[in-house]
Amino acid sequence: MSLLALHGGTPYRDTSLRPFPTRTPYGDREIELLTEAVRSQNLFRHGGRMVNEFEKRFAAFYGVTAAIGSTSGTAALHVAMGAIDPNPGDEIITGAITDLGTIIPILYQNAIPVFADTHPETYTLDPEDVERQITPRTRAIIAVHLFGNPCDMNALSEIACRHGIPLIEDCSQAHATTYRGRYLGTMGDIGCFSFQQSKHMTTGDGGMTVTNHTEYADRMRMFADKYFYRGQKGPRMYGPLGVNYRMTELHGAVGLAQLDKVSETVTRRNALGDRLSAALSDVPGIVPAPVTPGGRHAYWLYPLRVTSTPAGLFAKALSAEGVAAGAGYIGKPIFLCSGALVDGQTYGDSHFPFDSPYASRKIVYDESLCPVTQRILDELVTLNFNEDYTASDIDDMAGAIRKVAEQADRLG
Repeated sequence: MSLLALHGGTPYRDTSLRPFPTRTPYGDREIELLTEAVRSQNLFRHGGRMVNEFEKRFAAFYGVTAAIGSTSGTAALHVAMGAIDPNPGDEIITGAITDLGTIIPILYQNAIPVFADTHPETYTLDPEDVERQITPRTRAIIAVHLFGNPCDMNALSEIACRHGIPLIEDCSQAHATTYRGRYLGTMGDIGCFSFQQSKHMTTGDGGMTVTNHTEYADRMRMFADKYFYRGQKGPRMYGPLGVNYRMTELHGAVGLAQLDKVSETVTRRNALGDRLSAALSDVPGIVPAPVTPGGRHAYWLYPLRVTSTPAGLFAKALSAEGVAAGAGYIGKPIFLCSGALVDGQTYGDSHFPFDSPYASRKIVYDESLCPVTQRILDELVTLNFNEDYTASDIDDMAGAIRKVAEQADRLG
């Protein structure tokens, strides 16, 4: 058995000689459309063609009636919040492993985040715990398709329908990904997508919110444009409180080019991730990335659970073998990562809405809230690969993981 690189042995893959492929998401088509946008002398979405065309084609791709572009995935979720229009103190249930971008829109609409625990076999929202968290103040559920693995949308849809509350999908890590033959983002009432640089399709940053509900669509368009009644004669008029999340023609141009690639990108990542999972199926102390029954995994990141040794130590040893790895993903449940939640640092000294008369109960965000989530994070090692990897690259990743796993007892 070869000596671990961490202990002075030869790395499984010497990346100074054979680096892994760097992702190259942009090409000539993006440049062509960007040039067209700039030469039009109008980069504002109103009066331009790129954003309008991007929204139209995005809606057609997902088979929905409306798609509204915005400035980020966080903005896309905020647009969804604007559509459902919660009252101050209303509660929004979501997952505990996510980016703060899922939570910010809840707080900015003066609603209160409520966290359901993580399902141990999918790493996504546990429907049974969602059911337990519902109260008369629950206004919506946000399902986070973590790492590109679908939530159990059948169960969540049934819960939302039975309680008469909207179901919002956070598809920031799950573009062009299916669950039981349907695209994620189309199974709830509203779907939200991020185009941040690392996503399956990217405009550097940007977002899109989709729906089949005409009322939601009308509100989303207005909310993202300051609720400005454009085209109305007479004095300028605005409706309810809105924001300015208008996507520019530059983002729309890149988005049009990216939309043509996303299916191929996700198909490629799915095949590579499944190949890695198959190669790791018999490795001791390793749990390959789970796939929700009926779902297809997009592998935005590859989540590996290590049960034989501390995840941080395993990730360090694996990185020494030439396969870059991180431990714990976000480290702690998201509510423990945010001063806005742990300490109520929201609006000045007010701690609003937590200390307001609108809140019906006090929620304490502490270590006891989502114990399964913390156990998963403690064992989690995350790996990056991209659609430009080859089967041989994936096999090298698997070989390095096997090498470290088979000597896990020597790491401590």
